[in-house]
Amino acid sequence: MEDRSQSTYHTHISSKHRLLSLNLKEVWRYRDLIALFTRRNFVVTYKQTILGPAWILLTPLFSSVVHAIVFNGIAGIGTDGVPTFLFYLCSNAIWAFFASCVTSNANTFTENAYVFGKVYFPRLTTPISNVISAGIRFLIQMLLVILFMTYFLIRGQVHPNWLAWLMIPVELVHLGVLGMGFGIIVSSLTTKYRDLTVLVDFGVSLWMYATPIVYPLSTLGEGWIRTILLINPVTSAVEMLRYAILGKGTLLWGSYALSWAITIAVAAFGIMIFNKVERTFMDTV
Repeated sequence: MEDRSQSTYHTHISSKHRLLSLNLKEVWRYRDLIALFTRRNFVVTYKQTILGPAWILLTPLFSSVVHAIVFNGIAGIGTDGVPTFLFYLCSNAIWAFFASCVTSNANTFTENAYVFGKVYFPRLTTPISNVISAGIRFLIQMLLVILFMTYFLIRGQVHPNWLAWLMIPVELVHLGVLGMGFGIIVSSLTTKYRDLTVLVDFGVSLWMYATPIVYPLSTLGEGWIRTILLINPVTSAVEMLRYAILGKGTLLWGSYALSWAITIAVAAFGIMIFNKVERTFMDTV
């Protein structure tokens, strides 16, 4: 009979792998580490703060009030017949999810160099945990959206597409993969060009105005501005989510297909450059 106590297990670690290798089987083996990283993200973010995780709800609330006053009250931008505050609350929750996927992953190598340089684990566990953290914050904010939506439902002022709610998980994956792709591309470049980190937050802020967040796509007429917004891969995902949650959104399937094509291309390129940089980044960080 084989003595199980004498059995040995071997783990082979090598820097040689294909640039498009995801190693999903290995990433799944380290799912406990993903959970630990996700927990760490919340602890680090809200540690030594007065209100703690309450900021997850307060941030979109404050932003929605400001946007409602500035863009609807002063600028007179319509909200497609959706109650103004609810429109901005939902839009801010969607954008916060995507923006977090980009910004939190933009410093993957520089912020985790002390860990990456000491112990081996699949590096993709870190950006995946960042996307999961952003997803959890989005779900918490959605509870707030649903609370206000219930009030407007009772008043008959909003009509969600309940069947389209099945698309919400799909679009979260869509935006999560796109945001992670852009984030790890920036992270890979910042190992040599640190000043890119300064541009990330500014670039994401500008990106928001090139996406129908503070205004619906339907308010734009036919023209080059609308064309640019339809090329923006985030636009279709935002409109799809608002169509499901609020019952209002402009769905153009050609733009939606283009958005997925760009997402796949960005994710593939991001994984390629990420896998290449992780071999040698300790020499430059």
